[in-house]
This record gives sequence, structure tokens and C-alpha cells, in this order.
Amino acid sequence: MVIGDRNIIHMDQDAFFVAVEIRKNPKLKGAPVIIGGTSDRGVVASCSFEARKYGVHSAMPSRMARQLCPHAIFVRGNMDEYSKASHEITDILIERVPLLEKASIDEHYIDMTGMERFFGCMKFARELREKIIKETHLPISFGLSVNKSVSKMATNECKPNGEKQVEKEAVRPFLNPLSIKKIPGLGDSTFIKLSEMGIRYIGKLTEIPQEMMFKMLGKNGISLWQKAHGIDNAPIVPYREQKSIGTQSTFDADTMDIASIKDLLLAMVNHLAFELRQKKKLTACITVTIRYSNFETVSKQAKIPYTSLDDVLVNKAHELFDILYDRRMLLRLVGVKFSHLVGGFEQIELYSNREKLYNLYQQMDKIRNRYGVDAIKVAQIMDTDY
Repeated sequence: MVIGDRNIIHMDQDAFFVAVEIRKNPKLKGAPVIIGGTSDRGVVASCSFEARKYGVHSAMPSRMARQLCPHAIFVRGNMDEYSKASHEITDILIERVPLLEKASIDEHYIDMTGMERFFGCMKFARELREKIIKETHLPISFGLSVNKSVSKMATNECKPNGEKQVEKEAVRPFLNPLSIKKIPGLGDSTFIKLSEMGIRYIGKLTEIPQEMMFKMLGKNGISLWQKAHGIDNAPIVPYREQKSIGTQSTFDADTMDIASIKDLLLAMVNHLAFELRQKKKLTACITVTIRYSNFETVSKQAKIPYTSLDDVLVNKAHELFDILYDRRMLLRLVGVKFSHLVGGFEQIELYSNREKLYNLYQQMDKIRNRYGVDAIKVAQIMDTDY
């Protein structure tokens, strides 16, 4: 296998949540800002580069972050605002690039392969970055290289507010001195295992035979070995605004039993939210559909902050149903759909104290994974801020 000849741009917002807060309140600029729960049991969702200098990082307990950086400014955050800012950036990109993948709320891949004959890819990427900064007032960095892994590592090396191109012949010299921890997909346990063997840099990893990597780490070992050599054939997965999951149910007999219909909606949302978490995805749009006994079908959708939490989705589904059902007529069908899906995880303690509820969902998911999706059900969703 050899390094390919593609032109892949990786664009990543710099401390995205913090940047959105600074756009709203410029006085935060240059300060150590931490986004997340403010209680001792809270979790850091994001932090400014000034806070990172003290060792603060995302997913760290807020209590530890406060100990490391006692003068930090804590902001609870607003996921709705971050979702809207993400859509601003995606809208700019999707109008101007040939092939776009939205990897997360603040991260995009662009495939410019074949376009270099019309204009320089680096020039295009630079102009695109400048346009995003000008129109959104949010900082962004990018890396341009031969595949997704190398372009992502290039972005990480030029952050914050930077740009970097790694051409084909420069891939190995660029990668070799980097820590193996910089390889996308290399987790903490693998890092510890390889470090204990004296393998701390990518250049050293390339000296390990591919067969030995397979014996140690299985298929993941082969993937890491390839990425260390600058090889990554993963395609750009096209971004489609309507990518969705959904379900619907036709009643055995037309009904006006609203309580039963809402119970069914609850069950539908529970199943779909579980599917989201299993696929490590979040939704930013929910649609509810009803069909009257005369076959008239109506739908209502709402954009929401990115989430995969049952209670948020159930409450919104019930709210949309109440808006839709405005005629005293029998119903024959109800359905619900989640769209605008992106990869990612719920930011707990970002805008409310919810970790007890999230822990409940995690335990329920474990039971479902072991005994089946219907092994445990939610009897009622409480609209309560834990």
C-alpha cells in the first residue's frame, strides 16, 4: 500500500463553544474560559487555549479543572447557540465545495481531488477559511493533505487559527517526529501499551512489522500502522441535510385516545434515541407526523440543540403533536423522525445538571444491549432539571 494522491481539506473550529461565547461577549477574549457544569460533579465540555495551558481539557471533572486553573471563568453554555453557529458554517461550506463531510458539530472534511487543475487547493482552502471567519466571526484552522488522517493531524499541529499543507512527499517527514497520541483513533489504553514498549513516536511505530501490530492489537493495529505510514483510504462521506432515522405506526383501529398515542410516541422516541446513542450520533431536528382517518397527513418539525437524550426528544415530540392535532377527528397513524444527524456525544452538564439522568440512560442502554431493546422501558418522562 502507498500514500494516495487525493486532496483532502480538514477544517476544525478552534475551541468552538468558547469562540461562540466570545463572539457574544468579547470581554472573554484572552481569558481562561471553561464551558461546562459549574458544580463539583460537572464536566468540562470545552475550554479556551488559555485554560489548556494549565492542563485543563474536555471531559475533565469541573472540580479538577477549578483546581488546575482557579482563576478560570466558568460558563454554563448554550447548546442551542452552538448548534446555530454550526449550521452557519456548514451552510457556507456546502454552497462552495464539491464534496463535504460533516464529521461533528465543529469539524468538516472536504474532498478537492481533481479540482487542482482549475485552481490551487491551498489557495481555495485559504480563501474559504477567510470567508468563514469574516462572515461568522469565529476562528477556524485547516489542514490540507493526501487523506483524512494526515489532514486532521496537520490541522491539530497548526491550531489555533492556523493553516498547514502537507504534500505527498512531505507526509512521512511530517508524521515521524509526532507523538503516537496524535494518530486519530489511538485511545488511551493503546497509547499506554505502546509507550510501555518504548514506542512513543510515529517514526518508531513505523519500524514495527505490520504482522506484529496485528498480533498485538488486531485490525486496529493494522489501521494504526497504516496511518503511521500516511496511508488512509477512508472516503469522504457526503453530507446530506436530510439524513435521518424514523419510525411510524398505523393503528389497528382509528382512535382519539390521546394518552395512548402519546405513550406510543414516547416508546418510539425511546427506541430511536437508543439507536442514536448506539451509532454515536446526535440529532438537531425532530419531525412528528399524524394521519387523520380521512387520510389527510400533516407533519411538523423543529430544530433543536444537538442531542440524543430521551427526555429532551420526548418532550419536543409531545409538544409538536399538541400543535399538529388541532381537529377533533380520529387518527390512523403517528410517526416520528430525527434528522440533521452528526457524529458526536452528548455534552453533559453543559446547560443543566443532568448527569443523574444521563447515567440512568447509560444503565438502561447496557440492559438493552444485553437483553434486547424492549427489555426495559421508560414509564414516564419527567420534565425536570436534575
